[in-house]
Amino acid sequence: MSKVVISLKNISKVFETETIQTHALRGVDLDINQGDYISISGPSGCGKSTLLSILGLLDTPSGGDYLLENQDVTKISADQAAEVRNKQIGFVFQSFNLIDELTVFDNIALPLFYSAEKYNNEDITNRVNECLEVVGIEHRAEHYPNQLSGGQQQKVSIARALVARPSIMLVDEPTGNLDSKSSELVMDKLAELNENGTTICLVTHDPVYAQMAKRQLHIVDGKIENVNSSSGGICSD
Repeated sequence: MSKVVISLKNISKVFETETIQTHALRGVDLDINQGDYISISGPSGCGKSTLLSILGLLDTPSGGDYLLENQDVTKISADQAAEVRNKQIGFVFQSFNLIDELTVFDNIALPLFYSAEKYNNEDITNRVNECLEVVGIEHRAEHYPNQLSGGQQQKVSIARALVARPSIMLVDEPTGNLDSKSSELVMDKLAELNENGTTICLVTHDPVYAQMAKRQLHIVDGKIENVNSSSGGICSD
């Protein structure tokens, strides 16, 4: 039986102003097992990005319980959350979030420089080279982001997410800024990583890419409407 790495119980998120309350998430229950590949889809404003932010400890829920690797992370400090993120969670963003002034090698190495663990230069070099090989861009190590195609930049962001060897990868609209060929290459790489044991949670608006996941979640008005296996398809927006 697969190990549960993430468990959400009755998670809610409310954004408040002086006059308005917006309920972004309403009573979300979700277990994610080690090795899962889950897609999250739904109409704009349904809560999928909020859910991903809470999963990644970039935001805190208004209510409910969140266990990450059996650790209650709903009440930990900001510094503790940053340490957990750096060690256990890798992020891939639609906008790449690469630093133009740094080479591909140095962009990938960044999480190791900010880690609570102390890595020597040899460790950093070995880990970065390993991740460059995984995504197939070893020949671009000394290039800068603006010298790469969109698909290559997204591969760099995947390598950066992998370098600290996280147990979980959270992926937010990774094909939103890519052409169809680059999108397919990135999605193929995510599928390959999952086959090799990485747990992946993907937010996507594209039903074709959502169906590549082993489990599909559809969110409407802050609630998980249904969860289907890859054989069952997903609801349309």
